[in-house]
Amino acid sequence: MTCLLMRAAERAQLAMMLEVCAYPKPGNVDRCHDYPDTRLEHFLASTIFARTALEEAETGTGRIGEIIKHAVRDTNCHEGGNTHFGAFILLIPLVYGRDIAGALSAIEKTDVSDAVAFYKAFAMTSVKMKATDELDVNDPHTLTVIRERDMTLRDVMRHSAENDMVAREWVTGFPLTRRGADLLKQFGPGRQAIVQAFLTLLASEPDTFIIKKHGAAVARQTMITAREVLDGRYSLEQFDAECIERDINPGSIADIIIASIYTALGEGWSWDF
Repeated sequence: MTCLLMRAAERAQLAMMLEVCAYPKPGNVDRCHDYPDTRLEHFLASTIFARTALEEAETGTGRIGEIIKHAVRDTNCHEGGNTHFGAFILLIPLVYGRDIAGALSAIEKTDVSDAVAFYKAFAMTSVKMKATDELDVNDPHTLTVIRERDMTLRDVMRHSAENDMVAREWVTGFPLTRRGADLLKQFGPGRQAIVQAFLTLLASEPDTFIIKKHGAAVARQTMITAREVLDGRYSLEQFDAECIERDINPGSIADIIIASIYTALGEGWSWDF
């Protein structure tokens, strides 16, 4: 079976698997290293347990916000914590619409029920928000605010876009997802293309997950070091080791790479060689 003939849900699962197995991806879980509380097996388990929600998206059964909630619920069945929340934010509309154009069309049709379901999904994760965020997932009043303002899920993503590059994809047309897919096709088949695309996106702008954990200065330095690796001025292995030692993990770039792999697979890029 070629990837062009795969069902969209299967392609999404394959993208999740390929991303976590590619190595080395500085700072992130891969086949060469785990985190203390989250292992490669947790990511692979989530790839399997996400199947039902991805099939919901593929068949258009239910609404996008509710499907994201189902994906989070179904993958919260192990001790590894949140593994793919950001990826689901991107994958669910992509699978729902089959591609970027279809995803954007589906996003435009989200409503307040999608926003409410998304916040309920958010509450199931360990993802932290800024302490000053007006729509704090830990505040029970937030759902009331969303309903009173009749906010769609796209409105919620627009609210978060300044500080979250995954949310930004929703409101800017998936530009990094598109760029990542083009990079994969440019670099050729196989996992090394995934590593190169990951590094190239990491070198393009500060990862917002790093900003949330460590601040803007650390995220910017990580971006600069990624550029030095691409230029041959710094060792990829040393960069990876330093990120692991300092608990710097570019999680947002990883989520976007998953969406890029999904997109590239649908356009004929080959992972198998």
